[in-house]
Amino acid sequence: MEAVEEVVVLIVGAGPAGLATAACLAQRHVPYVIVERESCTVSLWRHRAYDRLKLHLAKEFCELPHMAYPAGTPTYVPRDMFVEYLDSYADQFGIRPRYHTTIESAIYKEGKNRWVVLARDTDTSIVARLAARFLVVATGENSAASIPPVPGLTRFEGEAIHSSEYKSGGAYSGKSVLVVGAGNSGMEIAYDLATHGAHTSVVVRSPVHIMTKELIRFGMTMVQNLGLTVTTVDSLLVMAANFYFGDMSKHGIMRPKMGPLLLKSQTGRSAVIDVGTARLIKGGVIKVFQGISKINTNSVEFHGGRQIPFDAIVFATGYKSTVNTWLKSGETMFKDDGFPKKFFPNHWRGENGLYCAGFARRGLAGIAMDANNIADHIVATMDQVSG
Repeated sequence: MEAVEEVVVLIVGAGPAGLATAACLAQRHVPYVIVERESCTVSLWRHRAYDRLKLHLAKEFCELPHMAYPAGTPTYVPRDMFVEYLDSYADQFGIRPRYHTTIESAIYKEGKNRWVVLARDTDTSIVARLAARFLVVATGENSAASIPPVPGLTRFEGEAIHSSEYKSGGAYSGKSVLVVGAGNSGMEIAYDLATHGAHTSVVVRSPVHIMTKELIRFGMTMVQNLGLTVTTVDSLLVMAANFYFGDMSKHGIMRPKMGPLLLKSQTGRSAVIDVGTARLIKGGVIKVFQGISKINTNSVEFHGGRQIPFDAIVFATGYKSTVNTWLKSGETMFKDDGFPKKFFPNHWRGENGLYCAGFARRGLAGIAMDANNIADHIVATMDQVSG
C-alpha cells in the first residue's frame, strides 16, 4: 500500500488567494501544505499580464492580510511592484509552495473525515496521495483563459490570441487589430494598441460603466468610511461620469441600468477604469462595434453585415474556473461553472472542511476577507474538536 501523507490544511493554488490563506494560517500557527501547478507563485501576474498593467484600485483596497505596501509605493501599483510585494509577502510568512504539482482528484471520505487528494508532480509524473483534514480551493476565478466560440475563428489566417498572451502594442504598429471584450483588460489593451500606432477596433458586447480611477476610489471611500449607501454613491458616480465623459452612447457604449458599485457587488462585473481609451473612442481613433457575426480568413463580419479586414484579434474575454475538473466532492459548494453557489459574504465555506478563497469577485480586498475568515474558522473547528 502506498504511503499517505497526512496534512492538516491543503491549499490548492499559490496565487494571491493561496498566499493570503497561508499567511493567515501561519499567523495562527496552523500547519499547512500549499501546492501550485506552475513553477512560481502568482503566475498570472508574473507571466500572463500585459506590460502596462497597474492595479485598477488604490493600494489601500489591495493589501493582503498582515502586510502593508512599502513606503513610497504609488497609489496605483504597477504590475512589477505588485509581484515584488507578493514575493516579499511569501518570504515574510515563510510560504514555500510545492511547485509543478497538479491535483488530479480530491474526494471526501466520510469514514475517515479526510479529503483524499491525488497530486501529480509534473516533472516526474509521480502521483502522491494526501489526506487533508481541511481543503482550501485557491485556484481562483482566473484559472484558465476563456475564448467564446465564434463562427469561423478556426479559418482566420491572422494572429488570434487571448489577452493573457498579449504584452505590448509595439509589435502591432501599422497593423489592423480587433480587441474583443470591453472590460478593463480589453479597453486598456485597445488604448495600448492605438498609442503604439495600430489601427484599433473594439467589440463592446454589453453595457459598461466607464469611470476614472479617482471616482471609484472616492465611491469606495464614501461607502466604507462614511457609511453612505451604495445606491446613493452610485448616483453620484454616474452623474460625475456623465459630466466627465459625456454621452458615450453616441459612440456605441451604453451604460448599465445598475450603478457601478451595486453591479460589482451583485454580478462581479467591474467598472472600466479609463486610461485614455474613452478620449480615443470619441475622437474616432478607436472604432467600436457591437458584435461579431462571423470571422473569415482575413476579415471579420460584424452585426449589420459590415466586413473589415484585420491582421490580428485579441480576445479579452476573461477566464473560467477549473475547480470542477478535479474536485469530486464539491457539488454542495460549487456550481457547474466552478463558482460558489452561495453569495458573498457566505460563499467561502462549504461542508466537511471545504473552503474557497478568491471566488467572491471582489478583488484583493475580497481575498483578504476570505483568508481571514477561513483561518479563523479552521482554528475554531480545531479548538472545538480538541476541547
